[in-house]
Amino acid sequence: MDNLTVEAIELTRLYGGRAAVSDVSFHLAKGQVLGFLGPNGAGKSTTMKMLTGNLAPSAGSVKICGIDMMEHPKEAKALIGYLPEMRPLYKEFTVDEYLTIAARLHKVSSKHIKKAVESAKERCGLTHMSKRLIENLSNGYQQRVGIAQAIIHNPMVVILDEPTVGLDPIQIRDIRALIKEIGQEHSVIVSTHILPEVEMVCDHVQIIDKGKLVFNGGIDVLKRQRVGNKLVLGFKNPPSESALLQIPGIAEVEQVEGMIRVRFTESSMPHEAIVETSVREGWGLYQIAPDQTSLEDVFVQLTYQEAVPVEEKAA
Repeated sequence: MDNLTVEAIELTRLYGGRAAVSDVSFHLAKGQVLGFLGPNGAGKSTTMKMLTGNLAPSAGSVKICGIDMMEHPKEAKALIGYLPEMRPLYKEFTVDEYLTIAARLHKVSSKHIKKAVESAKERCGLTHMSKRLIENLSNGYQQRVGIAQAIIHNPMVVILDEPTVGLDPIQIRDIRALIKEIGQEHSVIVSTHILPEVEMVCDHVQIIDKGKLVFNGGIDVLKRQRVGNKLVLGFKNPPSESALLQIPGIAEVEQVEGMIRVRFTESSMPHEAIVETSVREGWGLYQIAPDQTSLEDVFVQLTYQEAVPVEEKAA
């Protein structure tokens, strides 16, 4: 792929003989937003540090726009904007002062620094905060400053580690909108343990658990895993459990908050038979709908069951 921006190849990191990350591989193209998801301690931050060149892998390699991170670290790092979980802010500076320093550190040419600072402020909604001391800004605005320093040099790849941690709901909404906007022109990797965040801002998702990838696929693939072989039924005159089990294909029946949930065998589609039987028996069927597993349940299933090959989970 000509527009490939990130290639992680069998990344492994050992600590005292224990693998914090083991054989993690993926790639990212321009214009994609990748959600890197996992429970706390799964290996997300360790992977982010290896991707940005802040931590050498014990095995494997990282390429940024085709440049090997280990062989040419300066060239590769110049193409990355990074916001770690602990924001690298100098709080005694104003927003303008700090972003000017960030631009210089990222080697933006002197004649372009002012333009770069103004552009980053505008994109991050900081224009009216230019002269404010960073320490006097709210948590949400400090996070915006952190993102602004990550994009000040217009990098090809933007990596954000837990970008909404500690923010209130309004701040979270604003930061998510900003991430989606950045993702239109850059490749973005968002590391998080918050599942709804991935669903809202990402088009591709990878889930890591105990240092290994347990899911790798598009966000639509993850959502499809929510639709299983269950139906939620509503009746005016609810039938007995045994009566429902007489319908071909229905394997299990349970009561759920005034409704009835049925599980059917994977090879069957009992929808029509349920409707016909309800009409014939006078059950008064008023609702029949798929019972979607929550994204949180999918996440738990992926991260707490016995590991199976990643390709099978993405299929």
